[in-house]
Amino acid sequence: MSTLSETSILAAILLVAFGILGWGFYRARPFGKLGILAWLQSVVLMAPWLLFFGLFAAGIYINIVGILFLVVSSAGLYVYLGRQLRAAGQDALLKQRATERLNADSSLAPNSSESAGTTELKSEVLPIPEDDLNAIKGIFGIDTFFATETIAYQDGAIFKGNLRGEPEEVHNRLTASLQTRLGDQYRLFLVENTDGKPVVIVLPSRNDPRPMLLSQKVFAGILLVATIATSLEAAGLVLNFDFFANPSRFQEALPIGAGIFAILVAHEIGHWLLARRHQVRLSWPFFLPAVQIGSFGAITRFESLLPNRKALFDIALAGPAAGGIVSLLMLITGLLLSHPGSLFQLPNQFFQGSILVGSLARVVLGSTLQSSLVSVHPLVVIGWLGLVITALNLMPAGQLDGGRIVQAIYGRKTAGRATIATLILLALVSLGNVLAMYWAIVIFFLQRDPERPSLNEVTEPDDARAALGLLALFLMITTLLPLTPALAGRLGIGG
Repeated sequence: MSTLSETSILAAILLVAFGILGWGFYRARPFGKLGILAWLQSVVLMAPWLLFFGLFAAGIYINIVGILFLVVSSAGLYVYLGRQLRAAGQDALLKQRATERLNADSSLAPNSSESAGTTELKSEVLPIPEDDLNAIKGIFGIDTFFATETIAYQDGAIFKGNLRGEPEEVHNRLTASLQTRLGDQYRLFLVENTDGKPVVIVLPSRNDPRPMLLSQKVFAGILLVATIATSLEAAGLVLNFDFFANPSRFQEALPIGAGIFAILVAHEIGHWLLARRHQVRLSWPFFLPAVQIGSFGAITRFESLLPNRKALFDIALAGPAAGGIVSLLMLITGLLLSHPGSLFQLPNQFFQGSILVGSLARVVLGSTLQSSLVSVHPLVVIGWLGLVITALNLMPAGQLDGGRIVQAIYGRKTAGRATIATLILLALVSLGNVLAMYWAIVIFFLQRDPERPSLNEVTEPDDARAALGLLALFLMITTLLPLTPALAGRLGIGG
């Protein structure tokens, strides 16, 4: 019966994997050669991990050299396909511009009569001063966005009409023209209406996100100190003592506590570097202390508007990528340094708690995992805790990194549905796991809302970013999902 169940699980995983790849191909096919090349990049990026876990599930183990070969080969093919994609993109861009020029020339005469009417104004009173409104109307044209209707919206206005060009280029041109006419008084958003058609929203810049208040900075500092304390407490629990009750054992807890905190810092540095690259301001991180694992991560707010969904994706992914890479390097280094005299002796069932950690441990430690107690280096524990913290932040909910990634790739509607599904799943898991209950409460009260729309909400991130996002979500699942005891035993993890 257990064999049938495991076969069904493996079959379901394969169906999901091929379903994701098939859906990507379906989305890429209408774009011709460019779409297929971008889809192939996604396949090449995910193939090593799918192959590794597929072979692992079948009882075939690849050593570290084999894993490195798969990763290097994948990177080489990814770069090659990227060059082909850029070359094909240049040809397509030239053809597109030539076609648009011909269409513009042929439609200039009839549209010139339309432009005389400019914008149909609703009878309602608009909150924008009349002079400013006329200046805003003047930025539209037949070769960018042909406005046909103006509607009052909050402190600004919505302009409905027809988009006449590539969204990113149109948004850049309209924004530059608006700044030339009215300086920094207004912000121009290009978003999709409820009917799926692009609309322009103009709002006063006084609605921009506000920088942190002094009281908020003080609170962030208090949370930072609390997180340092809980990192030391988590280290003490790993070492089988209560640090809060025995602060004199500070030196014993310091190495592991510092390792956990270093992963948190790497995570935040990743966010900060990409935010600086996209010229986006971030608030100070509000760390979330947690006794069990040191911290749940940190809440970081955007203090300026995001230029587009690509920026949202890059900033959201950079943190988990930095923290995850540091954690993974610690884990693998710790496994390589583990020997019978290592500091920690963990029960072999401990390695059944994560598909990712268990599979890597089986590759490096081999038959040692069949012993009742497995000696491991402290870096294994630190790296494992870091992967758990990273994976929790990659859950696709609200303003978590995973929720921001889903919003950047698939839009706000899908992100909202993913948040509801995640909260329901956490509620079910919390029946047997206190950690899941705590995290569900944090998400529901602090992080459940999606991010505000970016200035250009229409242009989607490219397929390479979508593939990286799917890879991050995949690694999150393999980190948090445990192995079944029967499957772990068949793979040589446990007695």
